[in-house]
Amino acid sequence: MREEGIHQIDLLVANLYPFEEMANKGLPLGELVEYIDIGGPAMIRAAAKNHKDVAVVTDPSDYPLVKEALESGGFTADQRLLFAKRAFARTAAYDAAISNYLHLLGSEFPGVYTVQFRNGRTLRYGENPHQRGAVYGQAGVAGSEPLQGKQMSYNNYLDLSSAAGLVREFSEPAAVIVKHNNPCGVAVGKNLADAYIQARDVDPVSAYGSVVALNREVDRHLAEDIASTFVEVVAAPEYTRNALQVFGKKENLRVLHLPAAERGWELRSIDGGLLVQDTPPYQERWEVVTDRDATPAEMKAMKFACIVCAHTRSNAIVFADATRTLGIGAGQMSRVDAAKIAIEKSRFSLAGSAVASDAFLPFPDTLEVAAAAGATALVQPGGSIRDKEVIEAANRLDVAMVFTGVRHFRH
Repeated sequence: MREEGIHQIDLLVANLYPFEEMANKGLPLGELVEYIDIGGPAMIRAAAKNHKDVAVVTDPSDYPLVKEALESGGFTADQRLLFAKRAFARTAAYDAAISNYLHLLGSEFPGVYTVQFRNGRTLRYGENPHQRGAVYGQAGVAGSEPLQGKQMSYNNYLDLSSAAGLVREFSEPAAVIVKHNNPCGVAVGKNLADAYIQARDVDPVSAYGSVVALNREVDRHLAEDIASTFVEVVAAPEYTRNALQVFGKKENLRVLHLPAAERGWELRSIDGGLLVQDTPPYQERWEVVTDRDATPAEMKAMKFACIVCAHTRSNAIVFADATRTLGIGAGQMSRVDAAKIAIEKSRFSLAGSAVASDAFLPFPDTLEVAAAAGATALVQPGGSIRDKEVIEAANRLDVAMVFTGVRHFRH
């Protein structure tokens, strides 16, 4: 370089071949490998390693910062280190995408799975004050930040993720209230305010300090209803200006835009590793297995209860009518105990209600308890070795029962 009069390199700007984009286009492997960049990652890594003397830029969103640095006389050491971190993260993500694609060939899941999440933010603490916590992610619930209010907590993110997943199941105006990662009130209505009031009234005690998810714009009237109760988090697609003014009087209330769903594998950490789960498109096979058919009203109530049950911690039993939950028994070791808790917590008459179970009934006892409380229809997956006994009990009690063929455990 000295012999040829070439100046030392103090800035490298490099964009990689678009492997991630092209991998989603279904190209044959022989064509796709041509989008695996070789020289780009080598130059980026070399420059990042030598960040004491070289600034390396891999993201066009950083170009304004580069322009500002050049106009002010050059990059600081901190800026070069920041760019180096981003550069190594970019090549790591690039190699991960290539590795995951190749390992996935001929397999449902890759033998080696590499993931990367950006936008890491430290939280005040984890599930409890003596634990440390952070959140990572740029989209969906993980990427959400409050429009107002305190910083989101570890538990807020968990609860909001559960609430968002459930409220997205409904096309009509719907309100979901979640407490400790379980729904405590769910309702649909002619309008959003009606749905929220119904959902809150299912269990107003548990609604105190809850997370609320809504699937329509929040107006001033609804904001006043929500603000009249202590709520930790509200998430909705949009808010009127007046609604935000009402919420603004509650300084600690976290108000967020309900994000679009992020599709992909479900990841859960366990001791020493990771569990990965995928939910492909599936079709429940609803079949009336009792002598008596379900009425249209009972069928509508069962469908509502079943949706909520699938988003409730197992073992789960949910009583509902056509528009709201009436009693929720969540997270019990015994299914019949879950039914008893749902009945005990209900503030409404269960006469004529429908009940949903997230898994098959191993004995008739849960059905008998539900029928004694007034339920006239029950939906469950079926598949127990004692299905015949349960069907006989349903016929004896004049309960219409439906088998769906699909279990909805949620641990």
